[in-house]
Amino acid sequence: MITVALESTAKIASAAISKDGHVLYTCQANTGLTHSQALLPMLMEGFERTGISPAQVDLYACTAGPGSFTGVRIAVSVIKGLAFGKPTPCLGVSTLMSLAQNLAPLKGIYCPVMDARREQVYYGLFRYEFGRLTRLCEDDAISLHDLATKLAAYKDEPIWLCGDGYDITYRYLRDQGMTPQKTPTLLRGQNAASTILCAERLYDAGEWVTADKLSPTYLRMPQAERERLASQNAEEKEPSHE
Repeated sequence: MITVALESTAKIASAAISKDGHVLYTCQANTGLTHSQALLPMLMEGFERTGISPAQVDLYACTAGPGSFTGVRIAVSVIKGLAFGKPTPCLGVSTLMSLAQNLAPLKGIYCPVMDARREQVYYGLFRYEFGRLTRLCEDDAISLHDLATKLAAYKDEPIWLCGDGYDITYRYLRDQGMTPQKTPTLLRGQNAASTILCAERLYDAGEWVTADKLSPTYLRMPQAERERLASQNAEEKEPSHE
């Protein structure tokens, strides 16, 4: 089985290719180029280096969110384009689950966090047991204060953070008297190789779709939409001077 995965939900762009459960190629870049510029060249290089052609791909996967609203759409759009008009199965993997996979098989609670601005993060909680990730809660957007409260329930276990919200979350928890583990830098960022491992487990469970059904996962509205609704609500509350 040959699987291709792409990641574009945050600052790091990443592509990976695996065959029969073994990752043959993975590439990550945080160069400032837009992901729309970086992803396809990275993947094409992967095909060249592995000797695999797009026609041989059995499963296409990408992280489908949460994350940057533009970034989330890029990987999904590229995968839909690659699989367009074909029966090849496609999978959208939770970005937070893919990040948690980076930490396996460390013991303790995995808490991937992505910066959602305004002292909020997208987060999930996972544990690695029996050779696979176990999800402890659904992905959500949460304040740092509320996240600290939730993590306090696991104070007797090592807590591992990862994701682009690592620094702000680590500092906040430390200021609250909590002592999360210091996750190695190489395990903190998005990696399409981890997306592949998650996708293949989901595929085995039958959780795949065709390209036309693949879609991004947003946990909240884009900022522009939130601002529009806030402005609209403010106008509606203004007293009439007629």
